[in-house]
Amino acid sequence: MGEINAEVLRGLHNGEIIVYYQPQYHAVTKNMYGAEALARWKRPDGTIVEPDQFIPELEKEYQVCDLDWYMLEEVCKFLAKRMQELKHVVPISVNFSRQHIREMRVASRIAEIVDRYHIDHELIRFEITESAFVEAPEEMPLLVEAIHGRGFQVGLDDFGKGLSSLGFLAHMEVDALKIDKSLLAQNCETERERVVLEAIFDCAHRLDLITIAEGVETKEQLAFMRTSGCNFIQGHCFDPAMPEEEFAKRIDQTLNRDVTEDILTVQSQAVARQLLLDAVFTGYPLIIFSNLTRNSFYMMNYENFTSQLCPSVGVYTELIEHGATTMHPEDRALFKNTFHRESQIAQYRAGAKSLSVITRQCGDDGIYRRVKTTNYFVKNPNVDDVLVISLCQNLD
Repeated sequence: MGEINAEVLRGLHNGEIIVYYQPQYHAVTKNMYGAEALARWKRPDGTIVEPDQFIPELEKEYQVCDLDWYMLEEVCKFLAKRMQELKHVVPISVNFSRQHIREMRVASRIAEIVDRYHIDHELIRFEITESAFVEAPEEMPLLVEAIHGRGFQVGLDDFGKGLSSLGFLAHMEVDALKIDKSLLAQNCETERERVVLEAIFDCAHRLDLITIAEGVETKEQLAFMRTSGCNFIQGHCFDPAMPEEEFAKRIDQTLNRDVTEDILTVQSQAVARQLLLDAVFTGYPLIIFSNLTRNSFYMMNYENFTSQLCPSVGVYTELIEHGATTMHPEDRALFKNTFHRESQIAQYRAGAKSLSVITRQCGDDGIYRRVKTTNYFVKNPNVDDVLVISLCQNLD
């Protein structure tokens, strides 16, 4: 064991490792969303050692897990104390190393520690670096699944730090993306950097992932984040990492801070589009995009619709056949005739803008309900294909 490792481990037992907290704020309202717990080593002479000077050494010796468990325990103590004093608490994120895959019963041990302090599982979150998923592509998803199974959220830390692939997001059941500060290296002043960040935020939101930008330090970075769809901000533009006592005061100071700005003046077009989609989904829980020329379709949303058994992407004519099987026997011919592919193409060329029909559809619960389906013909200037957007609305 290296000398520094031995010193740090002794420090753990002697209470020399202290927790600093860096707050995370809502990008628009500026209310505190939570905080990240960060380790600092306070030597007996009072000097503070930053984590990058001792954590890598612990990782080399496979002893960083001891630090993670210590940090989780200290965070639980802090939250438990606040709750006992009937004071406001916010969720705290704890970093967890990939080396925990070498341990047994990790998720169970997490739950046992948190439950010992009578803390709601929603108040403890875990951050795991994307490099962990690269180095342990089979084990890490299983660990995340186990932690999820205990009711804890997991965030992907350091997203964008040289290893990122959006393909990761298709296979990892994480709840949040922590955007690495390296993606802000040009101070959000170059078009390429802004486009990349906006694409990440848009992708994350469509996957229902929370986005947190760390290392936000300048007013230019903050202004861009507030108008690009980023959810939460962590960085010196708001607060540096701070000792527990100072953090406790900051929670009380920022509790339910009033919004002094008009939210519409700081949102971007991307955010406005999302608000519009949310409004559309409220009235039309199922939206289908179809290319009648190519005989293809895909669906954007099923939520709260009568039936969720339909495939989300595939051949349009097969979609109509499948849809007809869910209709009341008396409505099947009407449905198939209305949405016959060649018939619709002919109507479009004759000048039709839309067509609509009301049918009775059998839901997953076996009950027939009235559903109004309206097809709108739309045009993409780049192709001559006949495109349709179908809006499906439950009437009962």
